[in-house]
Amino acid sequence: MTSLTDHARNLLARTLCGRAPAQPTAVFCALGTGGSPSTGLTGEPVGNGYARQRVTFTGTGTQSNAEAIRFTFTGPVGTLTHIGLFDAAAGGNPLTWGPLSSAVSVTGPGTATINPGGLTISGS
Repeated sequence: MTSLTDHARNLLARTLCGRAPAQPTAVFCALGTGGSPSTGLTGEPVGNGYARQRVTFTGTGTQSNAEAIRFTFTGPVGTLTHIGLFDAAAGGNPLTWGPLSSAVSVTGPGTATINPGGLTISGS
């Protein structure tokens, strides 16, 4: 995932200029249907058990999720095509977004899982 949002670019710019921005204290993964640099991920499901999931990253260069990320659904939410990161479990600021390697069709109760190491963030 390499599409930084405007908010994340501003954080990075302040950091590079020696200004101390308010960095996220936690990062939450979300699923949706699209995205843009200004809004980050768009089309997040509402209801049917969907909730953003906290994610912990590991690595010295490229960062990857240290543990499985599990989204549990109690009903259908449609086809999800994108993934994004936010600095809050609800609302908050978008950080980055991008397409999933394959779409996830949620037609009823179930779980969508991103295995450890399946979500990566790189500087290139």
